[in-house]
Amino acid sequence: MTFLPYGRQSISEADIAAVAEALRSDFLTTGPLVDRFEKALAEAVGAAEAVVVSNGTAALHLAMMTEQVSKCCVVIVPAITFAASANCVAYCGAEVVFADVDPMTGLITDDSFDEALNIIARDYHGHRFAGVIPVHYAGRPVDLRHLRTVCDEYGAFIIEDACHAIGTVGPQGPVGSCQSSNMACFSFHPVKTLTTGEGGAVTTNDPVLAARLRTLRSHGIERDPDHFVGLHYDGEGDAGPWVYEQQCLGYNYRLPDINCALGLSQLKRLPEFAARRKALVRAYKAALDQSNIPVRWTQSGDDTVFHLFAVNIDFAALGTTRARVMAGLRDRGIGSQVHYIPVHRQPYWQHHALGKRDLPGADAFYQGTLSLPLYAEMRDEDPARVISALSEVL
Repeated sequence: MTFLPYGRQSISEADIAAVAEALRSDFLTTGPLVDRFEKALAEAVGAAEAVVVSNGTAALHLAMMTEQVSKCCVVIVPAITFAASANCVAYCGAEVVFADVDPMTGLITDDSFDEALNIIARDYHGHRFAGVIPVHYAGRPVDLRHLRTVCDEYGAFIIEDACHAIGTVGPQGPVGSCQSSNMACFSFHPVKTLTTGEGGAVTTNDPVLAARLRTLRSHGIERDPDHFVGLHYDGEGDAGPWVYEQQCLGYNYRLPDINCALGLSQLKRLPEFAARRKALVRAYKAALDQSNIPVRWTQSGDDTVFHLFAVNIDFAALGTTRARVMAGLRDRGIGSQVHYIPVHRQPYWQHHALGKRDLPGADAFYQGTLSLPLYAEMRDEDPARVISALSEVL
């Protein structure tokens, strides 16, 4: 039978044609498709601005740089996420305090956020709470109301890690619309809901932040003469079209036109991708309800577009291990994955995070989580096949 990986891209003939057209154009790197993709993406998520970059990690890094944090700043990050959510803080010289998560959903909660905030206030005098990076894990949206209220009191930022959640509509509207946050960061890796091959984006409603993001993604260079601060090299002779100014220390995080061509084509398919993932999740739920196996999955709202179908299994109670279950599934042609090892347990962060303590919710989530196949080109009957195989293995 066809092997089912836990995730993969969906590439259509229209996608291929769009990339081929870009390859035949005058621009392969930064060209007109970058601007078109940014405008289309901003419209799709309901934000004023979108700034596309080379990958999701770059998006998080530039968003953090834009907030101009320093070594006295502390940012709260949930422990269940990919390493980049915390690494972006360290890249900028600031400190991380990890927050615990709901043991069933993997999401930061109001209580776990407050607990992490209290750690900063109690134990780290001289440090300033600068912001929080809520992670919409698997595509489930975090309700940001409490976080926004507290961050407003502290003058702190909210940068949404929305790398799993394009297409999801949460309590504050479409994820990426930034109705309750300063910025939202996306990833367009091939296993995500839509792909640019590699790529990412930051959305915001603040034009000043957007302008700074665009400068930082391209070496800190400004090319608009209206925004020059003074090169002071040759007076009026510096007024030519070749002149640019490096105004800050930036990076080469640009996304080429080729990738943006694919992104534009994929973005047109976002409603199709969202509907398909919702249908597959419903099929999974029906198969689980009929199977009576001890596998738990927490329902989410109808407007959630899941990137991962991550179930919870008490492997020890069943007298087995996750590794054995994954091997048994692979023998039956089904891939699976684990998202994620709690970041606060990683050796680097054991040495560098502030507020070291046990986070039982994150540990419990990790011990039981298993990501099953979920991608747009799965067949209608595939979720039942996966659950049947899982039942056999268990």
